[in-house]
Formats: sequence, C-alpha cells, structure tokens
Amino acid sequence: MLFACWHAACSQHLHLIHNNDEETVRAGSGRMNAVMQSPESESPGWQAELRLAIERRGDRSVLSQRSHVGPLRIQRPFYPEGAVPHLYLLHPPGGVVGGDQLSIQVVVREKAHALLTTPAANKFYRCEQKQALMRQHIQVHRDACCEWLPQETIVYEGARAESVTRVDLEQGSRFIGWEMTCLGRPAANESFARGYLRQRFELWREGKPLWLERARYEGGSPALNAAWGLADFPLSATMIVTGYGNSFTREECAALELKSTEERLSITQMDDLLVCRYLGQQAQQARRRLAAVWSKVRPLVMQRAACEPRVWNT
Repeated sequence: MLFACWHAACSQHLHLIHNNDEETVRAGSGRMNAVMQSPESESPGWQAELRLAIERRGDRSVLSQRSHVGPLRIQRPFYPEGAVPHLYLLHPPGGVVGGDQLSIQVVVREKAHALLTTPAANKFYRCEQKQALMRQHIQVHRDACCEWLPQETIVYEGARAESVTRVDLEQGSRFIGWEMTCLGRPAANESFARGYLRQRFELWREGKPLWLERARYEGGSPALNAAWGLADFPLSATMIVTGYGNSFTREECAALELKSTEERLSITQMDDLLVCRYLGQQAQQARRRLAAVWSKVRPLVMQRAACEPRVWNT
C-alpha cells in the first residue's frame, strides 16, 4: 500500500493528487515558469540557472548543450557503463538560503539516455523572512530515457523553502526518478520545530498528468510525529518509475517491502506507474533501499543492468 493513512490523515499538510482528468488538475498545475510565487520568494539572493541537453550520437549519448548563470555547474560527463553519461550536478555554495532562486532545466533528446545525480546533499538553510526556491524541469523526448537520482535534500530547522520538479515525457520515453527529503538534522539532535517546506512533483506524458503530488511540511506540526503522519521519521522519499508497462509482479514488490521501527518501504503499481515510498532515519540507508529497487526495475525499464554512480561511494 502507499502509506494511505499517512496521506489521508495529513491532508492539511501533505496533499497528494493522482488524477488522469486533465480538467481537474489544469488550474493547479501550469507550466514550470508559472510556479507559485510569493513576495518572499522575490527577495534578492542567488539567481542561478543551469540548462543541459543530451542527444544520441552514434552508439552513445553525449552532453550536446550546457549553459549556466550563477552558482550552478556540472562536472564533465562520466561513462562507467559505456554509452550512458552519468552527469553530476554541482552547487558550489553547498546550500540554499532565503531569497535564492535556483533553476535546473534538462532536455534528453530522441533516443538518448542520461543519468543525473549530485555529489552531495542539497541543503535549505535557516532563514527568518525570505523564501528559497528550487525548480527542476526535465523534458524526455520520444524513445529517450532519463534517470533522475539526486542525493538527499536536508531542510534545516527554520528554513522557508519551496522545491518543484516537473517531468514532461513524450511517446515511448522512460523515466526513473526519486527525491529524498530530511527534515531537520537528526545527527545533530536538531528537529524540524520551525519553518516549512513546500514540495511539488509532477509527471506528465504528452500533456496529460500521470502523477501530481503536492506536500507542505510545517515545522512543529503534529503530522511530523504522529503515528498517522510521518511517525517521527525525519526522512521521507518517493521513487517513481514509468515506461515499462505492468510487468513487475506483486511478489517482486513484496520481496522488497519492509516495515520496522527503523524504516518502512512500500511499493505500489498503478498501470504504467511504479511508486515506491520510504520512511527512515538515515539518508545513506534510504539510498541503499531505493537503489535496491532501482537495480531491479532498471533492466526492465532501460534494458540495462544497474550501474551505480561512483560518487555514491565517496
């Protein structure tokens, strides 16, 4: 199951929409450039943008275009598995503060394949008044493949942050993506008693919604600690897979699921979507669990065996 009680009971704080009726969601979705703004998010700060394009040349995919404004960069592509570039997104300041607005735009062109990750966690730092904004827009063209596997986002106590990810798929394209969020810093005995995080994840194919999710995490909210909410787990993660059909059996899902005092993982298949939910205590543990699912579904979706980015082991 999809932690149904978690989402139902947290309706004031965690809003989940999964609806294929375009009329129902059109008013609340919009394009990436129409992301909800507020006077706080217009405050001056780093205005950073990174644009990437990956295309197929011969028997492998290459980074064909890249441009940046402000402190967003990319390392040179790595090819640990030959034809597929592993791209490491860099944010040299190491964190996002109030007033910062960061935008990452990725285009994976027809029949190309790219894996994107980050060499370290992203951080939203404490801010008293200004809101920080991070936007990611990924376009996957016809018969192309994209893997969006960033490391965790740490939201410091007192942060005021918004994170929006939109993925637009064309016919025949395939996508595997996850996002991991840690509220507070448990290792430093810091909870998430103040601040907020607004989070959106949208997956569209040919202009029609496949998965729309909206969440608002309020510092100090009962939803963070109650059994019907996040149950005192500081780290939550979602992994979405699409583009391979209804071929992952219930037995295969059940073999990967778990429920313990330290972590929980559930997997649900809905038509062409596979949705994996995770609650836990540590980012490294979360990544290992999600990577285990990824290693099972990648051969089905991408027709390639799992090849973990080297940076995950540093």
